[in-house]
Amino acid sequence: MKHLLTLFFTITIIFGILTGNLMTQEPDLVHGKVISDMERKLIPYRVGKWLSSDQDFLDNWLKSILKNVEQKPKKLHPIIQDFKKLIETDPEIYMFFDLMFSQLPKHGKFTKNPAGGPQIRNYHQMLQVFNEIMTSAPEFNKTGLVGFPINAVLDWSMGTQAGYAAFLNDKINAMFKKMLNQWAVYLGSKDSCKVLNSNPRTGWFGKDAKEAMPTFEKDFICDPTKKFHGFKSWDDFFTREFRKGKRPVAEPNDDSVIVNACESAPYRISKNVKRRAKFWIKGQPYSLEHMLNGDSYIDKFVGGTVYQAFLSALAYHRWHSPVSGTIVKAYVIDGSYYSESPAEGYDPSGPNESQGYITAVATRALIFIKADNPDIGLMCFMPVGMAEVSTCDITVYEGQHVNKGDQLGMFHFGGSTHCLFFGPHVKLEFDLHGQKPGLDSGNIKLKAKIAKVKK
Repeated sequence: MKHLLTLFFTITIIFGILTGNLMTQEPDLVHGKVISDMERKLIPYRVGKWLSSDQDFLDNWLKSILKNVEQKPKKLHPIIQDFKKLIETDPEIYMFFDLMFSQLPKHGKFTKNPAGGPQIRNYHQMLQVFNEIMTSAPEFNKTGLVGFPINAVLDWSMGTQAGYAAFLNDKINAMFKKMLNQWAVYLGSKDSCKVLNSNPRTGWFGKDAKEAMPTFEKDFICDPTKKFHGFKSWDDFFTREFRKGKRPVAEPNDDSVIVNACESAPYRISKNVKRRAKFWIKGQPYSLEHMLNGDSYIDKFVGGTVYQAFLSALAYHRWHSPVSGTIVKAYVIDGSYYSESPAEGYDPSGPNESQGYITAVATRALIFIKADNPDIGLMCFMPVGMAEVSTCDITVYEGQHVNKGDQLGMFHFGGSTHCLFFGPHVKLEFDLHGQKPGLDSGNIKLKAKIAKVKK
């Protein structure tokens, strides 16, 4: 499917070049409405607070990086050199990366990106900024954080015709995977701990961070008497674990109760899900064939229910089993990292508004569980990587029995979104704790009851 979509967008781009009809949608559109500079300041948090709601903060962040790479250019990391070579030696990819920047507006107020900051204007600048990011970790900011710095750099280009095509290209995604995995090496090193400091504004143990996470030391395993609270790296901090008893399993002896697999907010509940659907159109309907990557178990879920929820930047990032049962199959699917739905147009922080779409194309894991409760039977948990979240780390094995609430795996550097799949025979009564599925929902606690199976 990715090959077909890439071909489709490539043909569209070439047709646009020949006819002069390249995408010219004005960038200052939010949900189809033109917004002023003042209104842009009032745009709410991006989903999960991965990008700051403070436009000046994002503006200054990118300005600072651009200034650094211009005044003190560094030798390109070998992975970034490989990226440059890929762009310049593959004619299709060279066209994509040239067009995605040339399709951006060049005059007036539209020179800013959707996050309100200065715009990256060519792939040379892009690679220099990537090179800078490779040896940095996200700092805290009370209005959110640049938790997806590469995503912030690509924010606008993702919404161009060339961007749609490029970010579905297998070669480009393979290169992003290599780059993100190399960045993960830094994030797993002791050098990445330097952001775990007590700076009042930007430190993860500073005044602002403590106000945002007032119960951090009580909730999570750490030692405030030690340097960096005892964390060995940024990744160690990010994959932190709850203290014993902080997230008890709801009704552990009742197999009819399904619990929340991640500390997350509800996004969508969809019933009578189709085997195939046009997941890239407005509304982003679920398409089981593509979500489950053609797995042999697809027929078990046709006509069934999908529950989707998303994780936030400040929350917990491990996954836990929503039911008691046996792991039947577990594996990771390589996919895209920066693809967003063409139906959404320019997303103020893509791919936030494409969460249904990315379940069919993004890097994700599938963990099939045969529930002990026969009224549930086979179900599936699917964590989906978004943007920088390049690693879906499965920690269970096929044939293993898990109890409700046991760990299944984790996201490294990030959180994203996840889905639960149930067959058509499963009658579910959801309990979303007063939350309404959508972008403004709050988190439901990990292991809290989210549904009950009805006889």
